[in-house]
Amino acid sequence: MGAALLPIERAHAGISGWDVAHSWLKVAASTDVSAGDDACLYNGAPALAFVLHAASAEGSGKYARALEVLDRSISRLTDRRVDQAAGRIARGELPALAEYDLISGLSGIGAHLLFRSPGGAAFQRVLSYLVRLTEPLRVDGQLLPGWWTGHDPHFNHSAGYPRGHGNFGMAHGVAGPLALLSLALSNGYTVDGHREAVDRICAWLDTWRQHHEAGPWWPQWITDNERRTGRLIQRGPGRPSWCYGTPGVARAQQLAGLAIGDGSRTQMAEHAVAGCLSDPVQLGSITDASLCHGWAGLFVTAWRAAANATTPTIAERLAAVREPLLRHAAQGAGDGIGLLEGDAGLALAVHIAEHHVAPISGWDRCLLIS
Repeated sequence: MGAALLPIERAHAGISGWDVAHSWLKVAASTDVSAGDDACLYNGAPALAFVLHAASAEGSGKYARALEVLDRSISRLTDRRVDQAAGRIARGELPALAEYDLISGLSGIGAHLLFRSPGGAAFQRVLSYLVRLTEPLRVDGQLLPGWWTGHDPHFNHSAGYPRGHGNFGMAHGVAGPLALLSLALSNGYTVDGHREAVDRICAWLDTWRQHHEAGPWWPQWITDNERRTGRLIQRGPGRPSWCYGTPGVARAQQLAGLAIGDGSRTQMAEHAVAGCLSDPVQLGSITDASLCHGWAGLFVTAWRAAANATTPTIAERLAAVREPLLRHAAQGAGDGIGLLEGDAGLALAVHIAEHHVAPISGWDRCLLIS
């Protein structure tokens, strides 16, 4: 599905024709478009609907009939998944990452609904669910964050995570719900308890914010032992990626600061992003060009942060990322043709780097950075 976003963006920009984009959309529609319980932003009906809506972002009404059919399926899917989550909360059980995260969960479905139909009942249900997700949950006598999961970061049960973990990342952790709640709030779509939910996540991120000479950083995740002792295993900032690194977590907090009018949080988040861009050790840990965890993802996340920043610091440091991004792109460094790890995502990031304009299709909304 994601590979179709590249010809769509190029068609919007007049670089190639809509016949090319339509051919890619036919390929996307010929794959699994299930609206089963495992359908999500990156798979099945929501993925196809996101791509089709991106194709009609200029208001032409392209693919309107197909989108109407998909809208109904996605509304029913959302209701089922929210109901399942509500049942799990009522039973006092911990969630799986795939219940709420951006890649597989309700935050990802919510990202599509914010793009497609933010005033609808389905989006309201997602927001209300995320508010409930932020409320503490008592499990085995311990009060845990509502997003604490009972498995390890790899979706398995393993000896190193006997009591699960708390995930910080944009792709699979609590930064995704924070970004969605914040974007909704900034656009005037709110539910009861919305502001309080943003505050709860931000408070948790403040608790685990670490300090480095380059700027603030956050762990990828913490174990229950780390939660109880307050001592981290991770000794310093990790790879500066969109998916798990400081850039994604900081962008979510910048969006939160903008949404709730918290200038101090906004400036702290911008300092964190700028620090990544100026630290040769952090930049040296990037090993690929991908959107998920490479140069492309770092660039587009920082580019979006720079567009909203209160100072020009991030924009002034983007050159440190733009040059290696373009160099890797010239070498054809994507892994396959896909979006998150392949050539499509890399080329979409390069398009922004070369033309200095926001995506016409809105494709980067699937990253919850805009």
